[in-house]
Amino acid sequence: MLFSPQQMLPPALYPLLHRSLKTLFPEALWELPPHPKQQVALTFDDGPHPQHTPALLRVLQEFQVPATFFVLGERVQRWPHLVRQIRQQGHEIGLHGWQHRSFTQLSRSELHSGLRRSQAALVAACGGIPEEYRAVRPPNGLFWPRTLTDLRSWGYLPVMWSVVPEDWLCPPVAVVVERVLNQVRPGSLIVLHDGVQGGSQVAEVVRRLIPALREEGFDFAGLPDPADLPSCGKD
Repeated sequence: MLFSPQQMLPPALYPLLHRSLKTLFPEALWELPPHPKQQVALTFDDGPHPQHTPALLRVLQEFQVPATFFVLGERVQRWPHLVRQIRQQGHEIGLHGWQHRSFTQLSRSELHSGLRRSQAALVAACGGIPEEYRAVRPPNGLFWPRTLTDLRSWGYLPVMWSVVPEDWLCPPVAVVVERVLNQVRPGSLIVLHDGVQGGSQVAEVVRRLIPALREEGFDFAGLPDPADLPSCGKD
């Protein structure tokens, strides 16, 4: 989730805010690298959820579209079979913290510990090594400048957003789709939610959104490999 459950900005402000923040904080990933195709990335925050995530996965499988799920560690621990399903279906998994607490409310040690604990939960659920789960999106979109420096020095890739339709406020599905189409550009990172806030309609949103984006000439991609990005990894 970005910002707060109650907060709503005029949708037209998000592209302006994105451009400003991208300039101020270039150490985070705000969009996909340039590509000959008009690629965009579907990303989902706050899961996994025992009802919303499986429904969403069925739609993604139907359309054969890749996505990235930014999961909460305590939910991974509670429903490990759901993240296994995400991984088995070929999607990427990133970190959204252990619980849905803004990184600005955590000490550096609490933040680092929560991320490592989340990685351990993912390894226990899906296998692999902790370093496979390096992408991090701050809950509520909140961070201190030092937070990004810490994340990079610890070997993580901070991932932000380009398109924010405020689906966590549960506007009508058609409104969410329209907001995405109004904001989307080549390279956009589209933020949706499969958790408690907004997740009840995410499958239907995606079912309508994928054909609409394809009709506009967009293709879908996962996040880039952190090793292929500049200044990634430990300083």
